[in-house]
Amino acid sequence: MSDSAASLRRKIAGAGDLESVVRTMKAMAASSIGQYENAVRALDDYYRTVQLGLAASFQQAAPVAAATSVSQKETGAIGAVVFGSDQGLVGQFNDAMAEFVVQTLEGLPGKKTVWAVGERIQSRFADTGLLAQDSFALPNSISAITPLVGQILIEMEAQRKQGTITQVYLFHNRPKSGAIYTPVVQRLLPLDDRWRRDLTAIHWPTNNLPEVMSGGEQTLRALVREYLFVSLFRACAESLASENASRLAAMQRAEKNIDELLEDLNRTFHRLRQSGIDEELFDVVSGFEALTGP
Repeated sequence: MSDSAASLRRKIAGAGDLESVVRTMKAMAASSIGQYENAVRALDDYYRTVQLGLAASFQQAAPVAAATSVSQKETGAIGAVVFGSDQGLVGQFNDAMAEFVVQTLEGLPGKKTVWAVGERIQSRFADTGLLAQDSFALPNSISAITPLVGQILIEMEAQRKQGTITQVYLFHNRPKSGAIYTPVVQRLLPLDDRWRRDLTAIHWPTNNLPEVMSGGEQTLRALVREYLFVSLFRACAESLASENASRLAAMQRAEKNIDELLEDLNRTFHRLRQSGIDEELFDVVSGFEALTGP
């Protein structure tokens, strides 16, 4: 009886320690979500501003040559930038993203190369037949996203100049109302006529027509750089917000399971302890009756 009780005590203590770890990780995930969600909301406004600036540049119809100077072919080798996670305990976060990437790229012609942002997502592409380049480490704060985006842009430009890629697709998980996240894809390059037409079709939000200052071509090039930068920055921030939301949900499920386990262990321990007490009382009564027999 004592060995079983001691074993249950160890299990209860271990489950309590694990619950403390889970609660700590849950609190960290909950606190991290806020900063990334705030960044995403701010980036949505800035992204819209950049789009309007590009639309104004194109609608003025002067610098069409500038648009073609940054455009690329619509066919050819594809580079895929995929945001995942560096750490575990995120449920199906990486698995769902890897499956979405494979299904999306299967329908596109040409050679495919993957740049994984996060060690966990990189390992998911080992058996997919996709060519994996060196992975990037995920930032652990908003301020660390900018250097990462700079590294990705440098790598993209180097591969484009070498002719290794002609198209770039951006994959990441996006926070979604009513759910934790949803995988999305954006064609980042080429900046072609279709991309220009979509921007030109954007309706200007006021009755005051915009005017491009300081030279159309120079302004357009600056806006294109900002467009590429903010697209990658927003994708990273949305992915990190989704990752922490997924981790928070996983920790909530783990906390519930541990609570149920602790309840079951405590019930078993008390039942075993009560059974031992009953046996001892029965032995005492039996001994007393034997001593005071007729």
